[in-house]
Amino acid sequence: MSGYGASAVARVVVGVSGSLGSVTALRRATALARGLGADLWPVLAWEPPGGDPAARRSAAAGLPVEEWHRLAGQRLAAVLDEIFGAVDPGVPMHALVVRGAPGRALVATADREDDVLVVGAGRRGLQRAFSGRVCRHCLAHAVCPVLAVPPSPLESELLSVHRRNLWHLRLDTRGL
Repeated sequence: MSGYGASAVARVVVGVSGSLGSVTALRRATALARGLGADLWPVLAWEPPGGDPAARRSAAAGLPVEEWHRLAGQRLAAVLDEIFGAVDPGVPMHALVVRGAPGRALVATADREDDVLVVGAGRRGLQRAFSGRVCRHCLAHAVCPVLAVPPSPLESELLSVHRRNLWHLRLDTRGL
């Protein structure tokens, strides 16, 4: 992010879902906000199960929309508590729960040119075709710079172990 000074960036907006990729993005966004002297805006986007059309058709079949919103807020609070705990992140933080598709919600939140949007870059491997949609949407539609954070080495290792277990392959434990 060369060329950005502390006065050039006001907010660092980061998508948070609780996945390993979003936790890695949150950690990177926190360090970036701290280095730039910017506010940190962790955003959790949510949609009712089945999307808005399903919620409008059969609102009585599931939980009320307000309850889904409350649950999303609890999830965001739990993720932030797990990452930061009692430790101050070192930057002003404004957690936000937004109803909508994640990519659209993040782009709508990071709507200023002096924002930086931080997103996880998605998974590697077999699931790559269906991952990274949020990242691609943000890169294509954001009006501010977007930092796409690759998966952590730990996530790659966990996926490798998962694949080995799935295919019943032996795990090489010599390096452990």
